[in-house]
Formats: sequence, structure tokens, C-alpha cells
Amino acid sequence: MRQGEAGAFVLCLTSGRVKVTRCEPDGAELLLAIRGPGEVVGAIAVIDGGPRSATVTALRYCVAYALPATRFHAIVDSCRLTDRLIRHVLDRLREGEDLRSELAQLSAKRRVIAVLLRFAACDESATQAVEISQDELAGAVGLSRAAVAAELSELRQAGLVATGRRRLELLDTNALRRILVER
Repeated sequence: MRQGEAGAFVLCLTSGRVKVTRCEPDGAELLLAIRGPGEVVGAIAVIDGGPRSATVTALRYCVAYALPATRFHAIVDSCRLTDRLIRHVLDRLREGEDLRSELAQLSAKRRVIAVLLRFAACDESATQAVEISQDELAGAVGLSRAAVAAELSELRQAGLVATGRRRLELLDTNALRRILVER
């Protein structure tokens, strides 16, 4: 799915992971979310008839079913899923509000941790890995790449994360959550 395209279908993701990005007018690409199995992506454009607000790209091999907009609406109506769909969309809007709040109030370290925990939550494996670059993470947390690299270095030295090419692995999610809630 590409930002700006018409919402002609939704994708029902059954395996794999995708990233959701938005290209800003200045050319900057912002990583908005990572989605995994069980997610329906592209629903907002199908619901409101507007253009896609973001691009969806596979991070690894995925199996997804494309459901044309008319069929999607027919299923939602016939299965009486309108309330569930509204809750799903509202959950996504609330997630965006949470992210904006984090960007406004959290320290650099806590921003990095919060986004890593959110993105790793959809990892269906036991590794709790996030397959993104440090540049993408920097865009997602509203920091420079250098600031993100410094925070990741501290987290690596503490044994909380491991980094590799386009891969960040959370080694101790409980310790990361504790840091996130510290005052």
C-alpha cells in the first residue's frame, strides 16, 4: 500500500510483519507503526474513502489477503462488525495520541524504550526483535540518529538490547519496562 493511493482494499495480515510509514512534505520518512499477524491494515482509507495516509511495507515474508473495499464493507455489515471496526480504528487513533504524548514528555532514553516495546509487541517469536534501522527508530522517536545511537549504546552496555543491521533485539523487556515507568 502506498501513501496517497485510493483505499480500494484492506490487507488482512496472517503472518509476517509490516511497517507503516508516512512521507512528510520535506521528504522525511517517519515510521509510525509495526503490525503483525491478525492485523487489518488500510481500513481507514476504505472506511472514509480518502487517500491512504501511509505506506505499508513488508519487513519479512508475509501472508496477507487483499479484501476489496466492497467485499470488506459487505462482510462488516453482514457479520455486524461495525462496532468492532470502530473500536479498532479508535485504538489506532489512541495509539497515535500515546505516541504524541511520549514525544512531548519523555526523556530520550524513555522515548527509545517506549517505541521499541511498542514495536516489539507484535513480534510473534520469543526473541522480541524489531527489524528497523536506527534511522527509522530516530524518526519514530523524534530524535537525531546520533542521539538514538547513544541511547542504544547505553542500553546495549546494560545488557538490555542487542543491535545488528536493521535489527534491534530486546533482551530484557521487564527491565526496559521498569526504566520506562521510573520517575
